[in-house]
Amino acid sequence: MSAAPQQETWTVGRLLTWTTQFFAAKGVEGGRLAAELLLARALGCRKIELYTRYETEPTPEQREAFRELVRLAGQHTPIAYLLGAREFFSLEFKVTPAVLIPRPETEALVQRAIDLCRAAPDRTLRVLDIGTGSGCIAVAIARYAANCEVVGSDISPEALAVARENIERHNLAGRVQTVEADACALPEEVRGDGFDLIVSNPPYIPEAVWATLAPHVRDHEPKLALSPGVEGLEMYRRLAADAPALLAPGGRVLVEIGHDQFDSVREIFTAAGWTFCGSHREKTDPYERVLEFSRP
Repeated sequence: MSAAPQQETWTVGRLLTWTTQFFAAKGVEGGRLAAELLLARALGCRKIELYTRYETEPTPEQREAFRELVRLAGQHTPIAYLLGAREFFSLEFKVTPAVLIPRPETEALVQRAIDLCRAAPDRTLRVLDIGTGSGCIAVAIARYAANCEVVGSDISPEALAVARENIERHNLAGRVQTVEADACALPEEVRGDGFDLIVSNPPYIPEAVWATLAPHVRDHEPKLALSPGVEGLEMYRRLAADAPALLAPGGRVLVEIGHDQFDSVREIFTAAGWTFCGSHREKTDPYERVLEFSRP
């Protein structure tokens, strides 16, 4: 965005055109949509309002704010981090570099959890979200299944701070709590009589794949939330071995998996004594992303 010729000005429309081209050249996620979201943030307006402002010239201060956002995006800083928010399951969540950015495929995990809770309307179900991160899974389940109480656990204090903000944002502090814990190693007072449902979107990217990820993921999102080690299956082994101690009678486990991990994860759980109950995915996703298990 160098200085414009005398006869031209940096209108909203021209800024969007230039930035869309710049993002395309840099391989920035989001393209035109990212440009619109960042410009709306710099202008302090809603994205839809840009369409009535195409011939408007932003102030020098607004252009400078936008220029900085575009510079960071050009370095592959995720757009969600620049905005400080991401929509998930029709709810808005605060996100920071301390947490994984919510993905659409994870909505299949949430939907199945909600369905299981709603299938028992006469009971209050206890749900555990292992590796809660931003709290998006825990909050969405509690928001749409009124008969559940949710515990979100995470090993990262920084992530839990973000989760607590999101819990407060959605007025769910009375039904969703957080606890710092490594996987299934919960304090006894949190375990209580066990959980009716355990859900988890654990880290599952193998070490060899990590280096091949897009830079906006590899260089900016927390590796702890994405890659557990060499295989990518390490957390599933831990969950399969340790989760039974946390389950109430008749309880179930839902885990999100990588697109090519169906057979491996199913074998890990069934070899550990679990019963495979089925798989789930979003309608637009070609892969089964969620596996469901129970214990005899």
